[in-house]
Amino acid sequence: MRLTDDQKYKALLEKNSSFEGIFIVGVKTTGIFCRPTCTARKPKRKNVDFFPSTKEALAHGFRPCKVCKPMTPKGDFPEWMKPLMKQIKDDPTSRFTDYEIRKHKIDPNRLRRWFKANHKMTFQAYLRSIRLGNAFGHLTQGGKVIDAAFDSGYESLSGFTEAFKKLTGTNPSKTTNKDVIHAYQITTQLGPMIACAVKDGICFLEFTDRRGFETQIKTLQKRFEAPIVTSSSPHIEKLKKQLDEYYTGKRTKFDIPLSVPGTDFQKKVWKMLEAIPYGETRSYRDQAIAIGDKNAVRAVARANGENRIAIVIPCHRVIGSDGKLVGYAGGLERKKFLLDLEKKKAEK
Repeated sequence: MRLTDDQKYKALLEKNSSFEGIFIVGVKTTGIFCRPTCTARKPKRKNVDFFPSTKEALAHGFRPCKVCKPMTPKGDFPEWMKPLMKQIKDDPTSRFTDYEIRKHKIDPNRLRRWFKANHKMTFQAYLRSIRLGNAFGHLTQGGKVIDAAFDSGYESLSGFTEAFKKLTGTNPSKTTNKDVIHAYQITTQLGPMIACAVKDGICFLEFTDRRGFETQIKTLQKRFEAPIVTSSSPHIEKLKKQLDEYYTGKRTKFDIPLSVPGTDFQKKVWKMLEAIPYGETRSYRDQAIAIGDKNAVRAVARANGENRIAIVIPCHRVIGSDGKLVGYAGGLERKKFLLDLEKKKAEK
């Protein structure tokens, strides 16, 4: 399946985020190039050229758009925000009033808008979630509630307890040995993804614009009976490194621990997905035969759709019996990109 220019132009008009990383748009009347999701006024069809990457757009004399900033991965912290985010990383207990934010030469309203657009929460909610995530980790390791409260930047025990219960549904004194779901946004070549991890391993990895994203997150919380907090973890840091290696063609197999609760049938299908070699594809029928039930094609397709760990559990390697690309929640263009990436690497 090859995208036509008309299909690319339609995606540009719709600001379709599932085409992020698939193509770049060059506007001949202005000499700039944009990502498919650019919010600037849309050019006429006759005034655009399409390129596979920013490299080709630059080679043809186009310059990057100042609105959508195509040279920066979508979802990554912009340059104007990085000093502030470094301070938060170095000291998660930091508290930021509008006055403190302005000292970083940042408009607080601009910061709020960015977090709402990219993280679906306010900047202050992001900070609270990070602090409470750190507190949860402290408590599950046997720490005292009062230490967790003040080490997390709270000025009163009652304020910490109220915030903790609101986020987790649990009193901080009853969290010993309980788990928490760490959720963190990862910037990738094909757009931002949300990675989630529990103590046993990665339990979720999906593009933020995938179909049914919110439903998947709710299901995740029910499966683990655990709250979600905004923070990274050793599992997520390892995943980020391995994803970078995968996208640059340096990694063909992931070796990170996974935590994938499901039915016995689902687990069997997911394990079979992991067995599909890099650079190869299988049909749903092939998968059904591999698990010992050639009549379970529809059930296999349904289990594939319920896979919550994209790329690492490679459901993108399953295609229709006729060879067509079908059934990928992250978008068929992303599926095609991943298959092409693997095929080129495997052929070298």
